[in-house]
Amino acid sequence: MSDYILSCCSTADLDAPYFKEKDINVVYFHYTLDGVEYVDDLGQSMPFDEFYKRLSEGSETQTSQVSPGEFENYFRPFLEKGQDILHVSLSSGLSGVFNSAEIARELLLEEFPERKIFLVDSLGASSGYGLFMDTLANLKNEGMELEALYQWASDNRLKMHHWFFSTDLSFYVKGGRITKTQATIATSLNIIPVLNMNSKGQLTPQYKVRGRKKVERKMLEEMTNHAQEGVDYRGKCFISQSAFYDEAQTLATLIEEKFPNLDGPVKINSIGTTIGSHTGPGTIALFFWGDERID
Repeated sequence: MSDYILSCCSTADLDAPYFKEKDINVVYFHYTLDGVEYVDDLGQSMPFDEFYKRLSEGSETQTSQVSPGEFENYFRPFLEKGQDILHVSLSSGLSGVFNSAEIARELLLEEFPERKIFLVDSLGASSGYGLFMDTLANLKNEGMELEALYQWASDNRLKMHHWFFSTDLSFYVKGGRITKTQATIATSLNIIPVLNMNSKGQLTPQYKVRGRKKVERKMLEEMTNHAQEGVDYRGKCFISQSAFYDEAQTLATLIEEKFPNLDGPVKINSIGTTIGSHTGPGTIALFFWGDERID
């Protein structure tokens, strides 16, 4: 048995078999859909196609983060087994879940003073957070010790790039990020906003691009500009999408043609129910290792 476990939130947006294969433990967010509460359990209790269909038909959704008490109940069994913990959270720029984990950590260390609980704010989200976890799992499986992996995660988290675009702006209006008038004008002109994740782990608008083919080229351009070694990039690339698989596959094909030395095919994941409650359907997000985010 390993002397420490690796853990993250369900908002890392990989599927359950992948987390199991990588030996990554997961704590689940929650959401309500039309007033009914569900667990954000990686699409197991509600398939993603059903979730996004209901959103497109007008269903209302709200999300809730993991509470300190839930973290206590989640962490305790590992500590009781004599295992230490490295937990990596969803970005503090998007959620207060890191604070919940910190509260639970302080309480549990009083109860288990001989154990170690390390917490890392990923400053990331969705499958970028997932690609970060994938890399940490590989390093752990190669034998990296707990303290060294914690330091590596803290030192390298800003090298994970996140680039998003959304074709349905109605959920940006619901979330108060843009006005209804701005969304109407953008939609009528076929303008698609491109966002990235800044150094504080916040989603920030970067460009307004007219038309999907141009936005795909913009994503390729940003990956070329920022990926480690440019078009010679040898790392992994993940994409997440919300009811937009064919379009994601088109982007994946373009990336595989542009970057011939990728570490395997581009992996396409679904945006989970927590993140997807805020993006709605019609979103594509691109993730890769690159230069350090400094904005």
